[in-house]
Amino acid sequence: MNRYLFLFLLVVAVSSCKKESDYIYETTPVTVQQSGAVKNNVKSTTEFISIAYADLFGANISQGQLTKLGNVYASFGDKKVVEDRIILNFLNVPGLQIPATPSINGDTTAFVSKTYKKFYNREPNAFEAYYWKEQIRLNANVSPLVMYYVLMTSDEYRFY
Repeated sequence: MNRYLFLFLLVVAVSSCKKESDYIYETTPVTVQQSGAVKNNVKSTTEFISIAYADLFGANISQGQLTKLGNVYASFGDKKVVEDRIILNFLNVPGLQIPATPSINGDTTAFVSKTYKKFYNREPNAFEAYYWKEQIRLNANVSPLVMYYVLMTSDEYRFY
């Protein structure tokens, strides 16, 4: 009797182990695109330097200074390093037109929106706005100077 029970259980176990058929999920394809992704024209060296200067000082850069920085830019191999150094240099020059830290703590949303419009000519998306508001709220080291540096050294700032 045990032998028949064993054979019955064996047949049930073997016959119940079947591969299930493949499932087909019907989904609608969605195209995801970042709002800043439509920028495909790279700023020339002269445009990059003069626009960065104008964004930070609210004035045009002198021809002598533009020529000097253009020569430095052209003579250096790694362009991202030169761009970084130019922006850092500009951010350390007196006369910088940058908001004071207490003014951004009052209305952080407006500050983030205004800064994105200034540098990227667009509104920040929901994630960017949330990220910067939280960084400013949680980290005392995130000043307007730090935010300006981060946005101006990004790839998006190099395009228009």
